[in-house]
Amino acid sequence: MVDQEAGETADVLFERRGRLGVVTLNRPKAVNALTAGMAAAMLDQLTVWADDDAVAAVLVRGAGDRGLCAGGDIVAIYRDMLDGGDATADFWAVEYRLNLLISEYPKPYVAFMDGLVLGGGVGISAHGSVRIVTERTRSGMPETTIGFVPDVGGTLLLSRAPGEAGTHAALTGAHLSGADALFLGLADHFVPSARLPELAAALETEPADAVVARFAESAPQSVLAGQREWIDACYSSDDAGEIVRRLRTIGGEAAAEAADTITAKSPTAVKVALASLRRVRGLTLAEALEQEYRVGLRFLAGPDFREGIRAQVVDKDRTPHWQPATLADVTNDNVESYFAPLGDRELKLSSKEKNNA
Repeated sequence: MVDQEAGETADVLFERRGRLGVVTLNRPKAVNALTAGMAAAMLDQLTVWADDDAVAAVLVRGAGDRGLCAGGDIVAIYRDMLDGGDATADFWAVEYRLNLLISEYPKPYVAFMDGLVLGGGVGISAHGSVRIVTERTRSGMPETTIGFVPDVGGTLLLSRAPGEAGTHAALTGAHLSGADALFLGLADHFVPSARLPELAAALETEPADAVVARFAESAPQSVLAGQREWIDACYSSDDAGEIVRRLRTIGGEAAAEAADTITAKSPTAVKVALASLRRVRGLTLAEALEQEYRVGLRFLAGPDFREGIRAQVVDKDRTPHWQPATLADVTNDNVESYFAPLGDRELKLSSKEKNNA
């Protein structure tokens, strides 16, 4: 039996199937890119289900066959930046609260990380307690490509990856296979995509742990795991320029390709992303999200985020003009300015911030 829950919008659907609350992101033509309305609706519905004894677990999945979620709606963000960026700041405030709720959810939170799972899609899946990838998974945090940095708690997730693999993923924005996501700690289980409907049906009546244990299989080998030696050697520096130098001199062909990839990204985004990963170590998710919010608002006000979206998504000329244009031109003071307190605009998710509010 399916009970439609209150709060449904066209872009995200909520239903209860047996003892399972199902969230379906419903923008298949946009690979279910997350909007402000979708994030707000999810936050509201998940809050209700958290206290509903009739709901034993929650499943999050994407409509269509292209993926769970390709990230935030960056065209909407671009348009808002042209108007000042206030709507995006408000969107992120809700989205980050949603990410935090997912990480603390009192019931099994099952995410089908099938197909594309990028940026904001990682935020609504990788903070969950039961994260399932498939042979079709293509995940990652590709923000430096559009002049931005990993957010939605992604800096914290990647900082916890083995060795410097998370640094590599953050700076290059590389797409990751399901096996790579498992290696990085972004996922827990591998299930063939063809079996996901059967798994979802079983979740309606059975405990999540038992169901997943029955369906999970051994994952293929992670390519990223096999590159640990040169990744750890090259990315251990706290200086982005030095990382690129090492990639060109002590790594092999794959390392040289990584260097070319990084130098094509926004130099400011690369340096701020690296600093974000180093600063986030030891923080809670709430504190990490607060830091990402500070950084994000600075990018909304700067030139590269807008220029990156223009070049990649709006005009699609793939020739962004970054300011500054090289890593060497981005000063330490410039990087530090992205982390300065926001004053009254602080997000205030952590207990420390709340107590100081």
